[in-house]
Amino acid sequence: MPPTARTNSDSVLLHELVLRSADRDAGATALVQGKDSLSYDALAQQLLGFASGLVDLGLARGERVAIYLEKRVETVVASFGTPAAGAVFVPLNPLLKPEQVGYVLRDCGVRVLVTSPERYRLLAETLPDCPALRHVVLTSGAGDAAPLPGCALHDWGELLRAQPRAGHRVIETDLLSILYTSGSTGRPKGVMLSHRNMVAGAKSVASYLGNQAQDRLLAALPLSFDAGFSQLTTAFHSGASVVLLNYLMPRDVLKALAQHEITGLTAVPPLYIQLTALEWPASIQGHLRYFANTGGRMPRETLNLLRERLPRSQPFLMYGLTEAFRSTYLPPAEVDRRPDSIGKAIPNAEILVLREDGSPCAPGEPGELVHRGPLVGQGYWGDPEKTAERYKLLPPQALSRPEGLQLPEYAVFSGDTVRMDEEGFLYFIGRRDEMIKTSGYRVSPTEVEEILYATRLVGECAAFGVDDERLGQAIQVIATPPEGSDVLDTEALLVQCRARMPAYMVPGGVQARPGPLPRNPNGKIDRKLLATEWVAAGTTTNH
Repeated sequence: MPPTARTNSDSVLLHELVLRSADRDAGATALVQGKDSLSYDALAQQLLGFASGLVDLGLARGERVAIYLEKRVETVVASFGTPAAGAVFVPLNPLLKPEQVGYVLRDCGVRVLVTSPERYRLLAETLPDCPALRHVVLTSGAGDAAPLPGCALHDWGELLRAQPRAGHRVIETDLLSILYTSGSTGRPKGVMLSHRNMVAGAKSVASYLGNQAQDRLLAALPLSFDAGFSQLTTAFHSGASVVLLNYLMPRDVLKALAQHEITGLTAVPPLYIQLTALEWPASIQGHLRYFANTGGRMPRETLNLLRERLPRSQPFLMYGLTEAFRSTYLPPAEVDRRPDSIGKAIPNAEILVLREDGSPCAPGEPGELVHRGPLVGQGYWGDPEKTAERYKLLPPQALSRPEGLQLPEYAVFSGDTVRMDEEGFLYFIGRRDEMIKTSGYRVSPTEVEEILYATRLVGECAAFGVDDERLGQAIQVIATPPEGSDVLDTEALLVQCRARMPAYMVPGGVQARPGPLPRNPNGKIDRKLLATEWVAAGTTTNH
């Protein structure tokens, strides 16, 4: 592929994040996996080679390339090389089962699949039912793999050695990626993001985290998760290094933090809860500049424990949704004053709190969080009804707009209930579809869980509502024993609940389970699955 015209001007396309950093410092480390590392120049050459290989296969502009791999160099190369070819990448969580993979491949008409020989064998019965699929790229051993009718098999190394070819021309508003949600409300939905969405997000997040070329970020979250992929985009924008980690146990995360002298860690609350139960190597305090939370509110008790272990690290409490990538963050300087807040809008975004009629809520009044700006995605692939539910025109009363403006503006209506205080700081109340309606009150399950964690009598927990003839819904809790114990003292826990909660919030039942609790593909405790299993088991609450 002929050299792309590259300057030090700001990137506008995803792959330019890598190419610009390679121009600035070709020898700087971009990726670390185990004992191996890859420089920015080597990463740039590989992604351009992959792009040439895709074009050589006849891939048209905007066609979809799915990536079904764990975190590894090939995953990153394919993710950034696909857009360099002018195509759309679809990252698949490596935890997905063949049936789920097949659904995604069919749903968005994937033309090329990148995977490993081991995963290819697992998909043997699934891939023949994916009619759009024409090419499978295997990380190795394509010549030894079983043939797939109507589909060509390619070896990764050979594909990268294709003759240089220019990719299809794309601009920043073109479709870049389709990220499939965890499917907690039914079949997974494919969130469509443009180059502009992801690049603007990278610049915004890197600016408030203060990312710089000296940073070493740990990629612990799945790369199919928007916050997980953000570790790549913010690092590459800044010229920093990313350490790819496929961990089995939380202790592996601590080892990686110490071994690679990580300066920035982003994780979800369930992982942080597990990490705080472990002994931390003292050396981590000397280099971990910040830790960031995403994927739900951080329990106060967990935050306190993290700050005890990391007194010199800055805590960043963040809120985001795949449909708009990232929405808010709480500056570290505000954590002591308002640890329950999700902060204010990130740079280059605006967050509104609206009533059902579209008018702005008063300070302290609960309403729906609405996100506007360049991070607003392009809807759900092939689903106009779901798109219309989430991506809506901003009502005239929501924002003061000059009368001369002619074109309407779309925003993301999150479905999350929040409130804004007098100073503009936001506080998460709950998901509308998860709010528990009991005794005439609306109760947030996260609020219940927050109090349970504060008792220190549970390891992990999930609260949800179940149908109850008397209350409408009763609050049910499933919890694991605290660290160091094999027994959950449910009676002591309920005593604490009665002491810390209003009567209507006290759980009607607590069920003990061994840990860990099940996660969805994004690493969050799967509250919906637990509720479904509880109902299917025919368990009754104890009032």
